[in-house]
Amino acid sequence: MKKKILLLLSCITFAASAQQISGSWAGTLKVQSSSLRLVFHISKTEAGYSALMDSPDQGAYGLPAGSVTFTDPSLLIEAPAMGIIYRGELKDDHITGVFQQGGQKFNVDLFRTLTQEAEERKRPQEPSAPYPYYTEEVVFKNAKEGIELSGTLSLPKKEGVFPVAILISGSGPQNRDEELMGHKPFLVLSDYLVRKGIGVLRYDDRGTAKSGGVFKTAVTADFAQDAASAVEYLKTRKDVNKNKIGLIGHSEGGLIAPIVANSSKNTAFIILLAGPAISGDQLLLKQQELIGKASGKSEAEIQKSKSENEKAFEIVKKYSDPAELKANMTRYISEISQNDPAKPEGISQKDYAEAQVARILTPWMASFIRYNPEPVLEKVKCPVLALNGAKDLQVAPKENLDAMSKALGKGGNKNIAVKELPGLNHMFQECSTGLPSEYGQIEQTISPLALKTISEWLDLYIN
Repeated sequence: MKKKILLLLSCITFAASAQQISGSWAGTLKVQSSSLRLVFHISKTEAGYSALMDSPDQGAYGLPAGSVTFTDPSLLIEAPAMGIIYRGELKDDHITGVFQQGGQKFNVDLFRTLTQEAEERKRPQEPSAPYPYYTEEVVFKNAKEGIELSGTLSLPKKEGVFPVAILISGSGPQNRDEELMGHKPFLVLSDYLVRKGIGVLRYDDRGTAKSGGVFKTAVTADFAQDAASAVEYLKTRKDVNKNKIGLIGHSEGGLIAPIVANSSKNTAFIILLAGPAISGDQLLLKQQELIGKASGKSEAEIQKSKSENEKAFEIVKKYSDPAELKANMTRYISEISQNDPAKPEGISQKDYAEAQVARILTPWMASFIRYNPEPVLEKVKCPVLALNGAKDLQVAPKENLDAMSKALGKGGNKNIAVKELPGLNHMFQECSTGLPSEYGQIEQTISPLALKTISEWLDLYIN
């Protein structure tokens, strides 16, 4: 299964000395006859170190990256959501290393640079302190798993009792701002709602930024337990109206919110922003088709990829025993990857196939492929607002909104609003193509239409 190199990482934390690792590092990823420039911007934070990555040739800037281990001089960067690993060794003014994704390996050396490209990206909607409302750093515990999650609670005023929305992020390790490609959509959404009189709790995913736990072994059900723990935490606070606690989930967060609503008593509302309503395997197949068409791939290429992926997904759904699943998937991937022109030189056919298998059989991916959200949606009884951008290529609007309406209606829920917002992509930005490569190029973080639609709907149920 050929995979294109996708330079989309989520939040990097470095545990290294500031004198050695802080600053900007640039290198070049050579893919067959083309080259892609990479830039890592590493800076010190309260939690340790963080980094943003640029891919200037793809027009992507300020991408938050994944977990990092640094034991001088060895550096290991792992981005499980993208199947990316970078191993390097720090040598004074440069890092010698190997970039790996989907079985492909590329030598990429990083050198110190003075570039400031990440900082120059304009994000006009992003608010800055001091804010005209109360904010508090909070920590709450997922008692079931014994991990602590860190976040920010924002309230219209320090004194009073307020409705509160919990923001639940999409797939991949996300910080409390759901930071991606230089955008901080949850910061923008939170600021907008709090100014409208609605409190907001947003938190770092487990194993990300300041939150404890391990991200790479977690699946959707685990993240739902984290979100449910946020609900229980809010119920302990005197400044929160316990009858007006709701959930706003984006992308995978739109899978999680209905699960939590069904398990947490008195959920006031849920808002599903590009929330999936069809099974994971069907969502991924449609996603690949839409992105392929928008990227200019031929129909033959699209159908070949679809056929191969359908068979792979069928194997995941058929075999529940891990050993049996791995054996059958390895056999299938080995068969279809014979003579694959995308296989890099220097890697054996066996290692190449195993790398592909490892990517599709991560705990999260296998769980996602098997998951069907419809039975959960049928049980949701609280008010629901479901929104999709008309140009969303990741969660197809027509298929998912139709399934959303059907499932909620089948369960007898009368308080539902399902809307497709014109001209918006998966991130709810006004866009041209809807391709993920556009996200970082667009200055807008969230369309005013999306913000207004959310706010006006909330007025019906919490004021």
